[in-house]
Amino acid sequence: MKYLALVYYNEGTIQAMSQEEWDSLNRECMECVESLSASGHYIDGAPLQMTNTAATLRVRNGKSSITDGPFAETKEQLAGFYMLEAKDFNEALRLAEKIPPARYGSVEIRPVRELASEGNIQ
Repeated sequence: MKYLALVYYNEGTIQAMSQEEWDSLNRECMECVESLSASGHYIDGAPLQMTNTAATLRVRNGKSSITDGPFAETKEQLAGFYMLEAKDFNEALRLAEKIPPARYGSVEIRPVRELASEGNIQ
C-alpha cells in the first residue's frame, strides 16, 4: 500500500542553520532516500521551496482567486514529501521515523486513497 509522508518544519529554524548544518541535513536526506530505495519502500519524493515562493488558488462559483503564500499560517511549514510503499500503517510509521527532518519538525503519514476504475471510486 502507498503512504504519503508529509515533512513539516519551522522555516525559521532551518534558515538559522549554518551552511554546514544545512548541507549535512541534505546529505542525510539523500542517504535516507538511497536506503528506502534499496529496500523497495521509496516511490517518489521531493523537497519544496520555502513558503515565500508559494501561492494558494481557490475557485469559488467558477471564479479563481490567488493569494500569496500557503493556505494557513502555522508554526511548521510543508517542506517536502516522501511517497512510500509499506505493507501497513505501522511499517509506514517505522519508515517515516528514518526521515531526517523529523528531528526538526514533524512527519504526517497518510494512506493514499486509490481511485479505482470508472464507476468504482473509493
